[in-house]
Amino acid sequence: MFGKTFVKELIGRSAENSSDRRRFLQSAGALGLGVVGGSVLASPAVAAPEQEAAAAEQEAAAAAAPSDGAVLNFALNLEYLEAEFYLHAVNGEGLADSFTTGKGTRGGVTGGRAVKFDTPAIKQYAQEIANDERAHVNFLRGALGKAAVSRPTIDLRDSFTAAARAAGLIGATETFDPYANENNFLLAAYLFEDVGVTAYKGAAPLISNKTYLEAAAGILAVEAYHAATIRTSLFEKDLAPAVEKLSAARDSLDGKTELDQGILVNGRANINPTNKSGIAYSRTPGQVLNIVYLNPGKVSKGGFYPKGLNGDVRVSG
Repeated sequence: MFGKTFVKELIGRSAENSSDRRRFLQSAGALGLGVVGGSVLASPAVAAPEQEAAAAEQEAAAAAAPSDGAVLNFALNLEYLEAEFYLHAVNGEGLADSFTTGKGTRGGVTGGRAVKFDTPAIKQYAQEIANDERAHVNFLRGALGKAAVSRPTIDLRDSFTAAARAAGLIGATETFDPYANENNFLLAAYLFEDVGVTAYKGAAPLISNKTYLEAAAGILAVEAYHAATIRTSLFEKDLAPAVEKLSAARDSLDGKTELDQGILVNGRANINPTNKSGIAYSRTPGQVLNIVYLNPGKVSKGGFYPKGLNGDVRVSG
C-alpha cells in the first residue's frame, strides 16, 4: 500500500530534525513499514505500564540519536571527499557542479590534478574507484532528495602535507603531493579507504530504516573492495614501512583503542585488517572526524574539511 516513494518522503522530512524523526518512527510503526526501532503503538487504554515505559525509552533514544537523514548526510560528506580525490587523479577535475548543490554552504576544492600513472593496472583501479565514488555521491543525493547537503570546502593539498608530517613520512619543512606519482597516490588513497570502511560499519547501527541500511551495507562492501585493492597494490610495491607510519598516525587521532593495522603483521601480508574474530573494525562518526580533521580533540573543522562538514553530524571526539 505504501511504496518506496512514500517512505523516502517520510525519511526526507525527518532528516536533520529529531522531533520530525520521532514522528516518523511512530508513523512507520503504526503503518507497518518495517522500520527497525519503530514499534506498533499500543492503544493508551490497554497499554501496560511496562509498555508505556519501554515506549518512552525508545522515544527518548530516537530523539537523542541522529536521524537517518543526518547519518546519510554524514556519509555524503565523506563521499564528496573521496570522489573529488579520485576524480582529480584520473580525470584532472572533480565532480560536476550539478553533483555538489544542496543544504548548507557549498565550498570549493583546493588542490588536485591528474596523476601520471606508471602501472596500467593501477590506473584502471583508480578509474574504477573514481566511478564508484561518483556513483555513491549520486545515490546518496538521490536518496536524501531535498535534504541532501552540498559539498563542503575540501582541501586536497595542505591536508595531505599535514598528515604526512604528523606520520613522520616527510620532514617538518617538506611537502607531500598525493598526485606527484602513483606511489604517493596509493599512500594518499590508503588514508581514506580504511577509514571509509570503519565509518560505514560504525554508522550502520544508527540507521533505522531497512531500505537505507541495506544501501549503506552495499556501499560498505564496495568501500571494502576499494580498500583491499589499495592495500594489495601497496603490498606489491613494498611500501609497508610508509603504510605503517600512516596507520600509526591514524590510530593516534581516534582515541586509545587500536582500530588500525598496516599491510604487514608479523612479516606476513595483512590485506584485510580485522580483529581476532575476523571482523572489520568500526569507528564512530566522532572518531572518523578526528581523522579527517587531523585533530584528536573535539573540534568542528580542520584537515581535509577546513570549514567543517555540512549537516548535523560535524563535531569530532
